[in-house]
Amino acid sequence: MSRTRLAGRTVVVTGAAQGQGAAEVTAAALEGATVVATDVLDEAGEKLAASLRADGLDVTYRHLDVSSEEDWADLAAGLDVVHGLVNNAGIPMRARLGDVQLADWNRAFAVNTTGALLGIQALTPLMPAGSSIVNVGSVAGLTAHHAVAYTTSKWALRGLSKVAALELAPRGIRTNVIHPGYIETPLMASANPVFVQAHLSLTPQGRAGTVDEVAPLVVYLLSDEASYVNGAEITVDGGYAAHGGVKAITNALDAS
Repeated sequence: MSRTRLAGRTVVVTGAAQGQGAAEVTAAALEGATVVATDVLDEAGEKLAASLRADGLDVTYRHLDVSSEEDWADLAAGLDVVHGLVNNAGIPMRARLGDVQLADWNRAFAVNTTGALLGIQALTPLMPAGSSIVNVGSVAGLTAHHAVAYTTSKWALRGLSKVAALELAPRGIRTNVIHPGYIETPLMASANPVFVQAHLSLTPQGRAGTVDEVAPLVVYLLSDEASYVNGAEITVDGGYAAHGGVKAITNALDAS
C-alpha cells in the first residue's frame, strides 16, 4: 500500500547523510515528499540520495553547513516552496563544566542552536500555511547532563522553538521539538562505554532506541495529522526523562 501523507510537499532535512537524519529523509520520501537532504558529509549524502532515487523516491542532496548564513541563503535561492523543515543537524561536545573550551562551546551552539535559527529565518519566507518545523532536541535538553555545551545548546533550542511556535502560528506554520534519548547512531559511536551503560541503566525500557523509532514521529509532525500540534515537546527515550532520577532508587531497592 502506498503511503502519501506528505505527497506534494517539499521537506528539507539537515544532518541528513547518516543515522537519524538519513532515516528521517527515507521516511518522509516514502510518504511521498520531495526531500532535500542536506549535510556537510557530501559523499555519504550523495550516496544516500542516489540510493533512494534508485528506489523511485524523490530525494536530492545539497551541501549545507547549518552554521553558515550564506549556505542557507544559497539553499533557499534554489527552492520555490518549502512545506517542512527538520532541523536535525547536531554535534556532540562532551567536555564537562570545568574543562570545556570556549571554541567548543561556541561550535556546539553554532550547529545545535544557531543552525536551527538560520534555517527558520531562511526558509519560513518560502513556507505556506500548513507548513511544519521539527527541531531535534535531546533528553539532555530536559535534564542536567554532564556535557555542558551540548546540554545548554539543546536547552536553548527549546527556547527558540517556543518563540517560533508563538510567532509563526499566525501564518499557519507549526513548530515542535522532539527529544530523543539514547539512539543508536554514528553520533553515539564515540560515546564512553561507561556513559552508555549508565544511561541505559536509567532507561526504564532498558535498551537503546533505533532511528526507525524516531523517524515516524517526525513524519507525523510534518503531516496534517498534527495540524493542531504546535509548541509541543515529545520525548522518544524509553522513559528516560520521565522518572527524574528515581530509577536509580528503584534499582537500589531491587538490588537490596
